[in-house]
Amino acid sequence: MSGIVGYGVYIPSYRIKVEEIARVWGDNPKAISRGLVVDEKSVPGADEDTATISVEAARNALKRAMIDPQKIGAVYVGSESHPYAVKPTSTIVAEAVEASPDMTAADLEFACKAGTAGMQICMGLVDSGTIEYGLAVGADTAQGAPGDALEYTASAGGAAYIIGGKNTIANFEETYSYTTDTPDFYRREGQPYPRHGGRFTGEPAYFKHVLSAAKGLMERLGKNASDFDHVVFHQPNGKFYLRAAKKLGFNNEQAKTGLLTPVIGNTYSGATPLGLAAILDIAQPGDKILAVSYGSGAGSDAFSLEVTDLIEKNRNAAPKVKDMIKKKTYVDYAVYAKYKGKLRMA
Repeated sequence: MSGIVGYGVYIPSYRIKVEEIARVWGDNPKAISRGLVVDEKSVPGADEDTATISVEAARNALKRAMIDPQKIGAVYVGSESHPYAVKPTSTIVAEAVEASPDMTAADLEFACKAGTAGMQICMGLVDSGTIEYGLAVGADTAQGAPGDALEYTASAGGAAYIIGGKNTIANFEETYSYTTDTPDFYRREGQPYPRHGGRFTGEPAYFKHVLSAAKGLMERLGKNASDFDHVVFHQPNGKFYLRAAKKLGFNNEQAKTGLLTPVIGNTYSGATPLGLAAILDIAQPGDKILAVSYGSGAGSDAFSLEVTDLIEKNRNAAPKVKDMIKKKTYVDYAVYAKYKGKLRMA
């Protein structure tokens, strides 16, 4: 049985408040915060991108895993903001963590669930005996057009997971996916910002897939919401997250730890992996966790995990999610626009 051997996170220290974005566009900040359940979001620095975020998260994962990076047999980086259109981010990460070239590596893209897709691939490779350890990263520097609703949530951050078959801190009990062709969100080649499909965004897209994946997994295991100590979902905003939890029968106590959007925004491919990391930061041996990602286009991956007695061993070897959240510097819209490259030549 495969499981998580180590995990690491990285969240940029810069932040911008919802009220600052609303000031520029003449929106009502209280209405925005209340409607999206978001107060502020992370902003990548001028020298930060998906590659640098992935490298930092992967290095932190190795600190907890305490394994020889030469034993990593696969590296997958899931993102929709890879710095190169033709040049893998995964090879940059592999080189940076000093992994052996005797491995397979690839970049994955499935909107916001590419990170969990990498986790599933690593699970399969480990369970089959093809590799000893796999590294899966979900990271993004999310895009949102100036003045668009996405600008209030699209943020930056990521998490990395080293998956193996021994000395695990949490074991995968089962995984289940639900996928359809639902065009709720897309960005064509060469376009700087994505478009969202209005009426498709909620019920036929996010909720249909998240709820179907979660229910499918629980039915396969013969479990319900009360059998889990923690749950985390993809979080394009806090409102959708809390609504999904309620629909599935989870209470606020089970859902609160993984909800990060109110303080860092939507990190896209990093959202569910970061929420899961926040849970692992405080989880106790025997705790059961349900994690469900979502990617527009559309699909969801659901995982059931059980925390082992080794959870405490190296938990403090790398920064926790709360440490990254506390370390912050606020910027105004002008600095934010500069760092995000929103000033473009006509």
